[in-house]
Amino acid sequence: MEQPESPPRLTHTVADGVATVVISNPARRNAMTTGMWKALPELLDSLAGNRAVRALVLTGDGPTFCAGADISSLPGPHGPGESPQELAVRAEEALAAFPRPTLAAVRGHCVGGGCQLAAACDLRFAEEGASFGVTPARLGIVYPASATRRLVALTGPSTAKYLLFSAELIDTARALRTGLVDEVLPAGGLDERVAAFTSVLVGRSSLTQTAAKEFAAGRPGRDAHWAARAAEQAAPGGDTAEGVAAFLERRAPRFTWWE
Repeated sequence: MEQPESPPRLTHTVADGVATVVISNPARRNAMTTGMWKALPELLDSLAGNRAVRALVLTGDGPTFCAGADISSLPGPHGPGESPQELAVRAEEALAAFPRPTLAAVRGHCVGGGCQLAAACDLRFAEEGASFGVTPARLGIVYPASATRRLVALTGPSTAKYLLFSAELIDTARALRTGLVDEVLPAGGLDERVAAFTSVLVGRSSLTQTAAKEFAAGRPGRDAHWAARAAEQAAPGGDTAEGVAAFLERRAPRFTWWE
């Protein structure tokens, strides 16, 4: 007897300091439904408040990362702020604003809204054979301004325009060459590499990582805040003092800073 299909959903686990969020809608190659777009910001907010979470991995259920938005959810009418495009932007912005390092682990198709989510992560590791595309030109949809600027920042204007104008898919070699992904792993090697790398992230200074995310996002109004945090942590008992002491004593640091 065939097992009933699981409903579209986001699942998550937390282990060894790493939260793993899984996009699960296998019947539609993990396309994001309206309910999934709505659920993601709330889930991220909950994980951001969890002191056990030091890094976050976003991935897909099975052999596909995410084939984009569930097209069946696009036709209206939708209430104010409730269109799939608006919900996708809110989810993307929530992911980009997550206060600790985020990594997209990509297999198979990473297309449309899936690419939008991957680009909102800090880093992207992909398995050989993955494909990437930004496909609103196939549907006559205007790609969001925030997502367009983020894509340009990653790949440069020329590649971003190629993707947006043509809606063509590119392979991992081109994605790596243009900056859309950071590492490409052989088949079967993605999970091991992601686990090893996130283990490194968990052991590093959250103070450094969180400040770097804010600086990279271009929030100069927070400079004074981080100057004050840096001064606090340089004092005895702070994370900077701990990091220096651990280096001199040739041991692993025990960082405790949290914001």
